[in-house]
Amino acid sequence: MATITPTPEEMAKRVARFDELQVLETQKNPEVPQDVMDLIYSRKLKPVITLGEDPDSPFGSDAPIVGAAGITITYAICPAGTGPTLHSHHKTHETFTVMKGRFEFFWGDEGEHSVVLGEFDTISVPPQVNRAFRNVSDEEGVLQVIISGGVHDRKDILFPKKTAEQISEKDADYLKFFREKVGLEFE
Repeated sequence: MATITPTPEEMAKRVARFDELQVLETQKNPEVPQDVMDLIYSRKLKPVITLGEDPDSPFGSDAPIVGAAGITITYAICPAGTGPTLHSHHKTHETFTVMKGRFEFFWGDEGEHSVVLGEFDTISVPPQVNRAFRNVSDEEGVLQVIISGGVHDRKDILFPKKTAEQISEKDADYLKFFREKVGLEFE
């Protein structure tokens, strides 16, 4: 099989510079307070690679790199003490590598199991397992998040009833926002 040599312009479309990555559009909603957003998202989710122009992608379509053999990569940036609540993925694997800081990862129906990972440690969570994480270091932490297998859309993600209740306690309209505007599912 012959090899190909992309032009510098073609390869420039396959380069993502961390300092130029943009946060998800849904995270820019000023109507939902930060403490409610923190239940669903890492403080800043910055897509690096997406599958393309899929309106149902949980990571949007603004990543600088489109298409890489069926995976998506996002950086999850979390201030100390923050991280999203429990959720599961129906069909996709979610693999996390700690790039900066220390994170505690939880899994199980109630998040009853946990492990703390340091820089460059990796955990891969299979489909249908509730998982959450929290930055347990004293500084801003960064995770590389790789989604593989299955279908990479919002319908693949399920939040437990407890998360819906936590959001509704703040304001039922916030839960409506996540369900109707973002397209997330809750038990």
